[in-house]
Amino acid sequence: MNIDILQPSDVKEAIAKEVKDLFSQLNPSIEQVNLSEVFKPENNITFAYCMDRENNNKVVGIALMCAYTVVSGFKGWVEDVVVDKAYRGRGIGRKLMEKLVDEGREKGLSEILLFSADKRIEAISLYKSLGFQQKESRIYVLKTS
Repeated sequence: MNIDILQPSDVKEAIAKEVKDLFSQLNPSIEQVNLSEVFKPENNITFAYCMDRENNNKVVGIALMCAYTVVSGFKGWVEDVVVDKAYRGRGIGRKLMEKLVDEGREKGLSEILLFSADKRIEAISLYKSLGFQQKESRIYVLKTS
């Protein structure tokens, strides 16, 4: 298993399909944005992925972090962390998150934030074991389309 950062030049049709299939395991009701949109130059994204080199270079895990600057600092926001069901329990999620944290430190982020639904017990346990702490705040959403 290789953990790496996906670059726009790495995105081929096969990888895009594997990412789409993988993302549907996380949330089948959300339509995935095309990877060309994700990798637009104005979108400061770090796309960590795990590839199983022994299984036709299959993408088996992803974790994304967008960096942005606001008055309170230079921050990262983690989204779309998912490991293929057949590969869970092997430490891939941890390695993906460690890769994002390392990238965040290299970029000089002041903090890294993420949201996880209460029902995702294993994910929350992973995030806590990596040092993430629950903030004293709530997340609200306004759908605009």
